[in-house]
Amino acid sequence: MTNAPVVPDLHPPAAKRGWYKRNEIAITPWLFLLPGILFFSAYVIIPIFQSFQVSLYRWDGLGDLSEQGQFIGLGNYRELATDRNFEISLWNNVRWLFLYLLAIPMGLAIALFLNQTVTGIRLYKSLFFFPFVISQVVVGLVFSWFYLPNDGLLAVMLGWIGIEGVNILGSPETATYGIIAAGLWPQTAYCMILYLTGLNAMDPEQIEAARLDGAKRWKMLWYIIIPQLKPATFIAFVVTIIGALRSFDLISIMTNGGPFGSTRVLSFYMFEKALAEFGFRMGYGAAIAVILFLIMLVFISYFLWSMWKDERAAR
Repeated sequence: MTNAPVVPDLHPPAAKRGWYKRNEIAITPWLFLLPGILFFSAYVIIPIFQSFQVSLYRWDGLGDLSEQGQFIGLGNYRELATDRNFEISLWNNVRWLFLYLLAIPMGLAIALFLNQTVTGIRLYKSLFFFPFVISQVVVGLVFSWFYLPNDGLLAVMLGWIGIEGVNILGSPETATYGIIAAGLWPQTAYCMILYLTGLNAMDPEQIEAARLDGAKRWKMLWYIIIPQLKPATFIAFVVTIIGALRSFDLISIMTNGGPFGSTRVLSFYMFEKALAEFGFRMGYGAAIAVILFLIMLVFISYFLWSMWKDERAAR
């Protein structure tokens, strides 16, 4: 009886891989994200919780919080409820929020104009893009000179039609609106850039099909162009709302909160209470910061939920 020949195994068992090799595809993206997550946690997430903690204390910022601070619970928030300056700052933020949104349709209108074939279009694009590249401090200084009651360009132009003695930044009734108009200048340029990018990425076949179907002007804009610009509109809304709620630098440069505190917003009032010369109420300033954060959180959560819902519907 002869033994059968040994047939070599053409499919040897695979070598046992380690845990990392088995999960490499899932782990590698998190390794790249880890530095950003650590920095975001250290400089954003942790300070947010620290602000909540500080808002429960009466503390001047000197010494250790647990030693020099006095725990008062919700005392700072109860004081905010009766603080007239806080109420003025909150309503000014509401004005900023609604009027700042004008940057979105204005940016869209300018983008539609610049997307046409017009003589000297490069010069127009440069002029409209210019406000976006200069700092808010420069914008504030330019508009402060523009609003000068006697020698400013606005006063000169109003003088041509017989209107004199208009002091935009010196009147509590008009100062806030004058600062918002200054802020709309660079914000409109930002929205314009977003929409120009969206217009360049549009599907030309849809536009051509709409023209063949007889869509013109407003119908083309409403039913074809604007729906394709939805991602750009989403980003414009998010950035504009956050910019309106955290407005600070223009107010500091143009009026420093005046006249008579009429142009304060929450971020500027927080600075005054916590860090200004006669402030050093860190707990009270932290309470204002918490209120501002919660307001922003409402809008950010809504936009994130809308984005998640749209992505889920697109699958």
